[in-house]
Amino acid sequence: MTLDLETREQLVATIRRFVDERLLPAEAEVAESDSIPDLIVEEMKELGLFGLSIPEEFGGLGLTMSEEAALIFEIGRAAPAFRSLFATNVGIGSQGLVIDGTPEQKAQYLPRIASGELIGSFALTEPDVGSDAGSVRTTALRDGDSYILNGTKRYITNAPLAGLFTVMARTDPAQKGAQGVSAFAVEAGLPGLSTGRPEKKMGQQGAHVCDVIFENCRVPASALIGGVEGMGFKTAMKVLDKGRLHIAAACVGLAERIMDDMMDYAVTRKQFGKPIADFQMLQVMFADSRAEAYAARAMVEDAARRRDAGESVATLASCAKMFASEMVGRVADRNVQVHGGAGYIREYRAEQLFRDARLFRIYEGTTQIQQGIIARTMAAEARARLGL
Repeated sequence: MTLDLETREQLVATIRRFVDERLLPAEAEVAESDSIPDLIVEEMKELGLFGLSIPEEFGGLGLTMSEEAALIFEIGRAAPAFRSLFATNVGIGSQGLVIDGTPEQKAQYLPRIASGELIGSFALTEPDVGSDAGSVRTTALRDGDSYILNGTKRYITNAPLAGLFTVMARTDPAQKGAQGVSAFAVEAGLPGLSTGRPEKKMGQQGAHVCDVIFENCRVPASALIGGVEGMGFKTAMKVLDKGRLHIAAACVGLAERIMDDMMDYAVTRKQFGKPIADFQMLQVMFADSRAEAYAARAMVEDAARRRDAGESVATLASCAKMFASEMVGRVADRNVQVHGGAGYIREYRAEQLFRDARLFRIYEGTTQIQQGIIARTMAAEARARLGL
């Protein structure tokens, strides 16, 4: 349901206050402890952040893509670990069920995902499977009224906390490529399902990833999302445009926050008798950052509106994700440079945000994957125009 303008503005303002008053002051603690305080997690649940995209009938806010992006612009201003905690519930950890789940699966899981009672996690990547997602090796073989899962998933976001895994597994070993892959809703705690130790990462401390291991893990046949084999990869593809726009919005929010930090430092730091903000060579970096962040915001907003209107936006989502994730990396790098020696010191946060920003160019499809998608679409359009 689309919110009226006043309600939307009130919701955005509420999230902005939450970011300013609760999240930003907690960033250093989260980075140091690699953990988000329980009280903040509860406050995030109360605000409905875990159910932004889940339909109202299942306890979520049921936001449109445009509305979700408006909130993620705000949440994105804080260290990415905060958003990461609920992002899988909003995106790839729930949307497979929202789009293709059976009525029973939706009723069983979506209310608990929306409330934050269940943390959803999306298990696709494997030790030898990353960008080539159609090469999944984890197997799910039918055995009576169950499936037996075997395999290892790697770098799975929120896996240490997850109560429900959306697992991509090959149900037809004879079928090569994506056609033999199915999606399962697998509850944590089942015999044969275990998680590895949380990885130590370059950045985004407080957001946890680890391996998920299946060793003769028996799941009921009712766990097959949609009740149809061979649809898992198609289900995953359906949610990617939404996830990529969400990531792009987060990149915009982080870039805008970094620019605030950069300018606050530049107008107060003096060299040669005047603020460094007055030096023309630095002004080039300020202007480039502002223009690029504005362009990325406009891309997200345009693609989100088009998606809400029912248009296919797969290519536009790839454009937005590619541009925004590369953009925030450049802005974060400029921020370190503007801070000079202070930019390399943890106290100033510039180095932490530089490391945090780096991951955006990798997950939900690397920059190179987005470039391939965009280029193939352009070639197909050209052939269609020429009748080839």
